[in-house]
Amino acid sequence: MTSTATLLVIAKAPVPGRVKTRLTPPFTPAEAARLAEAALRDTLDAALAAPVRRRLLVLEGAPGPWLPAGFDVVRQRGDGLDERLAAAFEDAAADGPALLVGMDTPQLAALPGLLAPALAPDAWQECDAWFGPAEDGGFWALGLAAPDPALLRGVPMSTPFTGAAQRARLTEAGLRVRDLPRVLDVDTARDAERVAALAPGGRFAAEHRRLTPAVRGGAA
Repeated sequence: MTSTATLLVIAKAPVPGRVKTRLTPPFTPAEAARLAEAALRDTLDAALAAPVRRRLLVLEGAPGPWLPAGFDVVRQRGDGLDERLAAAFEDAAADGPALLVGMDTPQLAALPGLLAPALAPDAWQECDAWFGPAEDGGFWALGLAAPDPALLRGVPMSTPFTGAAQRARLTEAGLRVRDLPRVLDVDTARDAERVAALAPGGRFAAEHRRLTPAVRGGAA
């Protein structure tokens, strides 16, 4: 059965020097962009497979040949990440419940059960928000039954306490929050290695295998 939710994917176009800069070194900016594109394509595959009513790509940059059919595309708006996330929910607010993920968890394509609770037919019964904590202290997924940009604006981003602060913002607003599994997202080269091992059949893992021998060879 199709969920009533809109699935938002917030992403950057995979342009060298603009994405996954924490992967350099050991990867070059071009290699980091190739990994980012693979991660994005896996994430979009996961979104296409998800039983949702609408799919929205919230993009910084221009769409490329990596974008499949089936997505509406809107530009990211705002300065800080909190403003961009808030604007993404604002763009979806008229459509009912919205569930947002980023492009840093390509294992979602191979592990659809990670998102399944928030996409179930009864996902929003006695539930106002879904929260997916990340291993680094952030969050990888956020769902709101009634998208309200104010729930994100001002939350400190990219800190070890971002996830705790965001979840606290939800509960302080009186929302009933359910949690998704804790997930590793790709920030560093070590993260990339671990995520590739979690989903060895995905595009991200294949690209990681292609690039890793070159990285090791260059470091020898």
